Parts: sequence; C-alpha cells; structure tokens
Amino acid sequence: MTMNPGRDLRIDFFRGLALVFIFWDHIPDNPLGNLTVRNIGFSDAAEIFVFLAGYAAVLAYGKVARRDGWLVASVRILRRVWVLYVAHIFLLVLLMGMVFVANHHAQRDMIEGMGLTYFLNDPQQALVDELMLRFKPNLMDPLPLYILLLLGLPVALPLLMHRLALAVGLSLGLYGLVQVFKWNLPAQAGGVWYFNPFAWQLLFVLGGAMALLGQRTATARPSPAWRQPLFVAATGVVLASAVVAMAWRWPAVHDVLIPRWLGEWIYPIDKTNLSPLRLVQFLALAYCTARLVGSGPWLHGWLARQVCRIGRYSLEVFCLGVLLAPLADVLNAQGGDHWPVQLLTALGGLLAMLMLAGWLDWNKRLGQAVLSRDLLAPTGPR
Repeated sequence: MTMNPGRDLRIDFFRGLALVFIFWDHIPDNPLGNLTVRNIGFSDAAEIFVFLAGYAAVLAYGKVARRDGWLVASVRILRRVWVLYVAHIFLLVLLMGMVFVANHHAQRDMIEGMGLTYFLNDPQQALVDELMLRFKPNLMDPLPLYILLLLGLPVALPLLMHRLALAVGLSLGLYGLVQVFKWNLPAQAGGVWYFNPFAWQLLFVLGGAMALLGQRTATARPSPAWRQPLFVAATGVVLASAVVAMAWRWPAVHDVLIPRWLGEWIYPIDKTNLSPLRLVQFLALAYCTARLVGSGPWLHGWLARQVCRIGRYSLEVFCLGVLLAPLADVLNAQGGDHWPVQLLTALGGLLAMLMLAGWLDWNKRLGQAVLSRDLLAPTGPR
C-alpha cells in the first residue's frame, strides 16, 4: 500500500472502520452489527464518517489553499463535489435497478423496505427530486449530506484557516438554532433530510478544526491522559453512555437505570438533528480514542493496512457497500435468516470491499509506475 510519510494513518484506519460498520449496520439482523460502535453509546459510524470527512477535507484543501491560493482550492473542491454528485446519481440508478430485480426473488418487500415506493407512485417527480438531492432512498443519505457540506467548504475554509474560533462559534450557533427551531431542508413527499445538514455541519467543521489544531500542536508533548481533567470527564461520558446503550437490550435493567423523569428529558436521542447527547458522546469518544490510540507499528500490521486501504478509497467503497447491503438482505431471506447465512453474507461483503480497495490501490500504483517510466524514458532519437 502506498503511504505518505506525513499522513496520519489513523484517519484512514478509522474512516475504513466506519465504512465497515456502516455496511454491517445496514444489513437487518446482522449478527456482526452487534460489534459496531452504535452498541456502546448514543452515536454510530455516521458521526465518525462526517467528522473524519471534515478533518480530511480541511487538511487536504487547506494545504492546496496555502500553496496555490484560495481560488485553486475552491476549484478543486467544486470538482470533487461534481464527482460526488455524479456518483450519487449513478449509485441511485444502480440501487433502484438492483432492488427492482431482487424484489422478485426476495422473501420480503424490498421496494418498500428501501423507500422506493415513492418512485413507483410518481416517477417523474422522483427523477426531479433525485437531481435536486431530495429523493434519498434508504442507505443513500450520507452521500448527499457530504456533497452539501463539501459544497460549503470554499466559504468556510478561509474562515477556518484564519479565524478558527469565529468559524467554530458560527457553526455552533447555527447548530443551536437548529435544536430550537428544527430548521431542515425539504425532501421527497413533504419530508425532510434524514441527516439535517444544518445540524451535521457542526461535526464537519469540528473535524476540520481538529485538523488545523493538530498541525499547530504537532510538536507539543501532552501530559499523561489520566492526569488531564478533560480526559477523565470524557471517559466518564463514554462509560455512562455505554451503560445506557447496553441497557436498551434489557428493558427491566433500563427502567432501573433510567427513571421515567430522566427518560422524558433525554429521549428521543435524535439522529436527524444530531441530538446534543449524541454530539457530546461522540466528541468524548473521539477525544478518548485520539489520546489512547497513537500512531505506531500497529498501523503497519496486515489487518490495519487493509482497513486503512478501505479508508483511502472511501467513496468507491461506500458506494459498493450501499449496493451490497440490500443484496445481503435478499440472500439472508432466501437462507431463512439463519445466523450462519447472515454471518457469511456480512463477511462476504467485507471481502468484496477489501478486494475493491485493493484493486483501486494496485491500479493507482500501476498508473504511477507507468508515469514515472514515461518521465524517465529518453526522448531523443535512437
């Protein structure tokens, strides 16, 4: 695997892990879904994906802006937005075609389960909504969110780079207003976006802020984690949320831990508007992970390198996972929803994701080798 010596491989690793978790979480009743991060707290892999998307985007395009200027960086951002938009359209077409074909062989209504009934009832309006990012069947929501967040980066990037505190403050202010007024964008059939971009932008901005702060404090030597009050507080939040999340499996235990008055205050832990409890729990988990999991030889082990490779090709692997999840559901239904079949389809999908990432990495290295050979080849007459 090609590595950049200045690149923090932890970002690739955790982004790859988030993509695996998203795939497993999207398969109904998948036994491996019990191993994902959603089982140990209020947040899930979506928060990891958006936070690291902001981190990677600001790190990459901030470097371009410092080297070539804001205009060049903005052009590159918009070019990436176009690639994501085209990928979204093609992915939606492929997903609908696959679901319509698979529905004839499934033991359950895949069309309704994937949220495609709207397309059958009003295909003309659904196509318009698809182009406007308003039509988002199940599993498709993260990509339009990422498109919109990246579309706003040319405006946010100079503010983040030169007025970081102001950028975070404005983002936090918008998030607070969303919690009060429930602002959101319209979606198909009078609905709203499942991932409210006005709320989730905060995670994207915080990810970018952490990337910039990490560059400024790269040479700092922090004190041991257990001596830091912030780490102790974050650990307490992570452990408390883990206890509550695990108690959801046993209602009797949950009723003892969470009395009715407390439940009325904390529930529902809204995902659409990124509930403050989800946000705080994720930030605590991210902080503890960053302090405890450092860069080191473990990232060069075979398994870690495979997960990093998935994270390096996140767009392609995410699209593949969206297509594989309903296919796995169909195969599980045909197999009687028995756990050996569910385990096999989940691992088979992971293998397909690994193979795609490996092929993309090999193809990239092959292209670089050909380019280097052409540049070094003699150009004069023989």
